[in-house]
Amino acid sequence: MSLVSIVMATYNGEKYIAEQIDSILASTYRDIELFIYDDGSKDSTLSILKDYECRYPDRIHVHQNKENQGVTLNFLNAITRTTTDYVMLCDQDDVWKPDKIAATLKRMRNMEVQLGKELPLAVFTDAEVVDSNLRTLEPSFFKTSHLDPRRTDLAHLLMENKLIGCTTMINASLRKVLQGHRLPKNAKFHDWWIALIAASLGKIGFLKQSTLLYRQHGNNVVGNLSFMNYIKDRISSLRKQKEALLILYRQAEEFLAIYGERLSKEQRLILEQFINLHHYNFLKRRVVMIKYGYLKTGIVRNLGLMLLA
Repeated sequence: MSLVSIVMATYNGEKYIAEQIDSILASTYRDIELFIYDDGSKDSTLSILKDYECRYPDRIHVHQNKENQGVTLNFLNAITRTTTDYVMLCDQDDVWKPDKIAATLKRMRNMEVQLGKELPLAVFTDAEVVDSNLRTLEPSFFKTSHLDPRRTDLAHLLMENKLIGCTTMINASLRKVLQGHRLPKNAKFHDWWIALIAASLGKIGFLKQSTLLYRQHGNNVVGNLSFMNYIKDRISSLRKQKEALLILYRQAEEFLAIYGERLSKEQRLILEQFINLHHYNFLKRRVVMIKYGYLKTGIVRNLGLMLLA
């Protein structure tokens, strides 16, 4: 058995936090510890967490940040404080299925046998999309989002993230990459940053199984966006889409600055060309996007990208 660290970031999560923790404690895989980092909740979240910590002192450890870090840095900082062979990421409002840990760990270990434990690895899974009362909306996050989880090469991930953070497990080698470098200021999301590390320095594995109930409600920081709503959002504001792309260019620029010395010549070129996209004219930008594969999933998304980029 290997001890699995589960990192949970919380903020004003009193409504669903107990149900999430209970689902983790009911997991079939028992060799776990839950590390919870609260980001300055103003509701009763912290008192609920402290109660669980008192009841399960060997399994649940609660920490409150001195200052609000935001979800991305809260997660990344928390990961760097772990020491175990495997780390899983956990949101405050979902419900884990009993075999989530065991199934994800099995996939991770198979990858380590094939590729070696020294390689930074990440595994992510599908998720069952549910409403606030856990009624199923869609059995598959990726199917309803029209996303292809198999496209996890560096070029694709620079333009479109595939990893659902709350389904993700990383191994010790990837954790050590995070611990060995400064944390980013311009990462859009923690799971996206992890995906870029794994895609460039290691490997990413996908488990088709839905391992959790991915709860959608009004307070989600990042939730499921149906494909049609995605399209409507993208065509509603050209300026908004330009700004979204600039965020991705800044993320890539910082990734290159932090990890550039560890990347291959080809990977550095992929990052450099992506960073420079917004400096090119209309025609060259699109030629470079196609040449290097800075694309999204599906014809509709890519047509929109070609029009708006």
